[in-house]
Amino acid sequence: MGSMEMETSTETVREEEDQKAETDLNENKLRIKNVKNMAKNKKKKSKFHFIPKLGCMRLNDEFPAVAEKPDGDGSFDVEAGCNQKNREPNHLIVMVNGIIGSAQNWRYAAKQFVKAYPSDVVVHCSESNSSMLTFDGVDVMGTRLANEVISVVDRHPYLQKISFVGHSLGGLIARYAIARLYRQDLSKKPGEENGECQGESNRSFAEEKSEDRIAGLEPVNFITFATPHLGSRGHKQVPLFCGLYSMEKVASRGSWLLGRTGKHLFLTDSDDGKPPLLLQMVNDSENLKFISALHSFKRRVAYANASFDHVVGWSSSSLRRRNELPKRRYLQKHAKYPHIFDEGASKTVKPQEVHLKVKIARGKTIEMEEEMIRGLTRLSWERIDVTFSGSIQRFLAHNTIQVKTYCINSDGADLSLHAD
Repeated sequence: MGSMEMETSTETVREEEDQKAETDLNENKLRIKNVKNMAKNKKKKSKFHFIPKLGCMRLNDEFPAVAEKPDGDGSFDVEAGCNQKNREPNHLIVMVNGIIGSAQNWRYAAKQFVKAYPSDVVVHCSESNSSMLTFDGVDVMGTRLANEVISVVDRHPYLQKISFVGHSLGGLIARYAIARLYRQDLSKKPGEENGECQGESNRSFAEEKSEDRIAGLEPVNFITFATPHLGSRGHKQVPLFCGLYSMEKVASRGSWLLGRTGKHLFLTDSDDGKPPLLLQMVNDSENLKFISALHSFKRRVAYANASFDHVVGWSSSSLRRRNELPKRRYLQKHAKYPHIFDEGASKTVKPQEVHLKVKIARGKTIEMEEEMIRGLTRLSWERIDVTFSGSIQRFLAHNTIQVKTYCINSDGADLSLHAD
C-alpha cells in the first residue's frame, strides 16, 4: 500500500511539473509574439513618419466640450457641453454663409467661438439660404434669415444679446436681415411721465432715451468676412476679371446668370424705377431702417483680403476708395496673428441722411460706389486687412479667410481666434 501511494504521489508531482512547464512555454511564446508585433508596428510607423496628418483625418477630439444640435432643416446650433457651462448662454451669434454655401461652412469658426466663451454664447449656423437658394436675391434671402433668427430666439428664452457674422454674400444678407429685425423703443424722461411735459417746440430726439433692439435682443457685434459691400460692378471689384473693362462689362451684362442676386451684386436691378438695392441699403427707408439697424451694434468689423481674393475686391470688402487702400509694403504684420496685417478704426462721422438721386442709379458706376461708401462710412468700422501671401492656400483666400473647409483652408484659423 505504501509503495502504491508513493508512485501515485510521484505521478501527480510530475503532471504538475509538466503543466507548469507547458504554461511557462506558452507565456514565453506569447511574450515573444508581442515583442515582434511591437517591433513591427514601430517599424511601420517610422516608415511613414514623413506623411503629415491632415486636419480632416484627425479624430474629432479637438472640441470635446462642444455640442452640435441640428435643427432638422440643415442649420444647427453649437454650444458648450452640459459639463462645460455653469449657466444658460445669453448671447446668440448668427453665422451666415456666402453664395452657393451652407451652414457647414461655419462649423470650424462656430466651435472656436464656443470654446472661447463656453458659458456665454450659442452659435447658430444659418441654413435658410444655402446652395441654389443664394440666387434668389439679397432681399428675399434677408427676409428668410430674419424669420429664421426669430425662430431661434423663440427656442432660447434666456437670450439677451445678438451678433452677426457673415462671409461674402452672407454679409449683405445679414445687413438686410437686421433691418427687418430692427426695433427702436422710445421711452420718455421720468419728469414727462409725471405730467411735466414740455412744449413740442422744446422737445428733441436727444431728450428721449432710445433702446435699439435686433429681434428683441441687444445688438453687440456685426462682423463681415470678404463681403462685397460695394457690389461687384466697379472696376477691379472682382479681381478675377484682371481689371479688364471689357470683361467687367460682359460680366455686368451677364449678371442675370446668378438670378436676382447677380442683378443686386452688379447694380443692374431697378425694381419699380427705384435705385439698385445696394444703394437703397445705405439709407433708412420708411419701412426698413438699414443704417439705424447697423448703427445699433456696438462694433462693426470688416475683414478683407488684401490680395489673392479672386472674387471680392479689397476696396469693396474693406469699405474704402481704391486710392485710400494702404500700400501693401507698408502693412505691419500682427505679432500674434500671422495673417493679419493692419488694424484701424475708421473715423466716426456723425450720421446724416445721404440723398439718393435717380440719375445716380442710372449713371456711372463710380458715382454709385461713392454713394455707398459715403453712406456706410458714416458709421465707424474696424477694418482688418488680411493676406495669406507665402502660403499655398493664398490661391483660395476667399474661402481661407472663413476656414470653409479645414483641410484646405486651415491657415485662416488665426482669424477665427482674432474674431473671438
